[in-house]
This record gives sequence, C-alpha cells and structure tokens, in this order.
Amino acid sequence: MTSQQLPLWRRAVAELLGTSLLVMIVVGSGIAAEQLSPNDIGLQLLQNSTATVLGLTVLILVLGPVSGAHFNPVVSLVDWVLGRRSGTGLTLPDLGTYVVAQTVGGISGSVIANAMFEVATSISVKDRTTSGHLLGEVVATAGLVLLIFALAATKRGALAAPAVGAYIGAAYWFTSSTSFANPAVAVGRIFSDTFAGIAPASVPGFVIAQLVGAAVGVGLLAILFPTASRNADDVVIPRSSEAANR
Repeated sequence: MTSQQLPLWRRAVAELLGTSLLVMIVVGSGIAAEQLSPNDIGLQLLQNSTATVLGLTVLILVLGPVSGAHFNPVVSLVDWVLGRRSGTGLTLPDLGTYVVAQTVGGISGSVIANAMFEVATSISVKDRTTSGHLLGEVVATAGLVLLIFALAATKRGALAAPAVGAYIGAAYWFTSSTSFANPAVAVGRIFSDTFAGIAPASVPGFVIAQLVGAAVGVGLLAILFPTASRNADDVVIPRSSEAANR
C-alpha cells in the first residue's frame, strides 16, 4: 500500500491522539511548573518548554508513519494547498477530517491534563491579545511551515522530529506569544485556566495570525524551495506503507 491508501479513520485516530497528547504535555507541564516553581515565571517557562520539546519529538516519531504527524490544522491546510499543484498531499475530505480530529484532540488534551493534576476544567481568563503576541504568532507559524516543508522538499523528513521539536522549543523563548503556532492547540488551551491557558477572546486573533503566518511561510517556500509542492506526501514525515498493513 502507498501512503495515500492508508485508511482515513486510522490517520484521523493518530491525529486526534497526537494532538491530545501534545496539549496534555503543554498544559500538564504548565500546571506542574506552576506547582513546582510558583514564584519564578522564567523557570516555569523553561520547564514547560523542555517538556514540550521532548514530548513533541517523541509524538512525531511514534505517529508520523501513520498520519504524517501534522497535529496542526495549519500544517494540514498548507499540505492540501501545496498538494493541489501536483496531486499529492491531503485531499479535501482528508483535510476536513484532520482538522476535526486535531481540534477534538486539543480540547480533550486540556481536559485530561486538568484531571491528572486534579484541577477543575474551566475557561481560561488569560488575555494574550496584544500586537506583540499576534506578531509573534505570525513569525512562529511562518517559521514552522518553512521548516517542515523545506525538510520534505529536500528529502530530509527523517530529521523532522528533532527539528520541529527544537524549533518549537526555541520559539517558546524568542516569540512573545510563546509560539502556539497551532489553531487546535489554541482552542484546546481555552479549557485550562492555568499557566498554559488562553482566554477565548484571544483565540480568533491568534488563529488569524497563524493563518497569516502560514501564508508567509508558503511565500518563502515558493522563493526558496519552488518544488516543495511535489513532496506533500512527506509532511511532516513520510507516512509508511507498512503502517497500513491490516
């Protein structure tokens, strides 16, 4: 079987599970950081970002052969857009299914993280809507898109797990928004009024900024890697035909 013959339901399960675990890692480590270092925000961010780097790397390695390990509606959208040129990547039904699975996964990840730490699931009141935060999301998302699709275009998809983990870890620190760069993660983090939370009113601005960032990333790809659309099947990492064995 080729990667495109993998059952959509199986890929959707991988995307839901991966996004759920990613948000569990982000929210859970944020709660743990608050409890362990209540008076040091810098140390809290270090603990949160370290857990995210390691956890995301592992998730990509485990689930990438099944679904490509997008865990991010922006990545799936760009994969679909670029793939239209060459008949590769996600189809429109794939895209819709991925986005729904990722969003459900993000919400469930917050709820489960809250439950593990015996914190009530509640809507976050942490306002993150400033011009600096929104610019940070544009920059973070553009860089993420450029990284992922550049690796695929240059046949270095095997490096995606450590590279994406490292980029997100760095972007925690060099962007003012702490690099959400992911609409599903942003929606999921609404449901935890903790260190990693985000107020619902901040999410639309974040999602718009992430879409703008994705467009910037696609523009940079067109300039730097004009053949990137031919490798949409290899995003984030190539899906293995062996994963389709029934």
